[in-house]
Amino acid sequence: MLNKLSDTIYYLSNQDDRDRPTLGLVCGDQYSLIIDSGNSTQHAQEFLLEIAKLDVPPVKYLVITHAHWDHFLGMNEFDATVIVNSLTNNKLKEWKNLKFDDHSLQMYVNNNQMSAMCMEIIQTEISNRDRFKLRSPEMIFENTLTIELGNKVCILEKIKSTHTDDSTIVYIPDEKVVFLADCAYGTTTNSLFHYKQSLLLPMIEDIQKYDAEMFLLGHESICDLIEMTTFWNELTAASEAVTSSSLEQAIESFKLKNKREPTDDELFFIKAFVNDQIIQSK
Repeated sequence: MLNKLSDTIYYLSNQDDRDRPTLGLVCGDQYSLIIDSGNSTQHAQEFLLEIAKLDVPPVKYLVITHAHWDHFLGMNEFDATVIVNSLTNNKLKEWKNLKFDDHSLQMYVNNNQMSAMCMEIIQTEISNRDRFKLRSPEMIFENTLTIELGNKVCILEKIKSTHTDDSTIVYIPDEKVVFLADCAYGTTTNSLFHYKQSLLLPMIEDIQKYDAEMFLLGHESICDLIEMTTFWNELTAASEAVTSSSLEQAIESFKLKNKREPTDDELFFIKAFVNDQIIQSK
């Protein structure tokens, strides 16, 4: 079931047990715009069935926020203009050449081109895999793009991100709502989960320049301004404590500066920034 954020904005909640991210729907007077297409044809079809229950203008645009499989593998199901930034477009080209038979999928997993979860979802939720070929986006932008839906504007921007270098966010000014997708998360490199420390403050600056009160994330669904500010503060405090690859020094630095023990979330972030120091030192 779609969640109604306002009279013109809806979202389908994330399902982490099935690696399904939050999907968005923004409606203008003339057209509607979708944010991310889901992790499979089945996911996309379920989303479209929910949209069909609403009295909304036809879907004209589909924005893919970044080139991680769970956000774009459903795109073939949408009769809409697919919009991506240029870097996402380049990454999607690699997927257009993939085959989706069991042998090929297992080879991709063995070569770390694909996760085991991705293979499982493809095998169970994408039909006609022998003929499946990812479509190409129709609209490519570099840094920013404004989409007019009819008395409803969506601002797309490729921002700096601790998660991936091709992250796009979608801001709806009159609603003060921003779809962040996965941009505020960390990433995994060589089996180490880390937050890209050098990009944290530039990312926060890129996001906070928008006057937003509600934030939709890829795998938490929705946060209000207070929750998002708390999240930024925890990340920033953790990052400021980490200046080397020593976890012990980072924890002591945090306690000295903040005059308290780190919370569980802050400790998690401290470890992630320490991992980043380890990765950057190699």
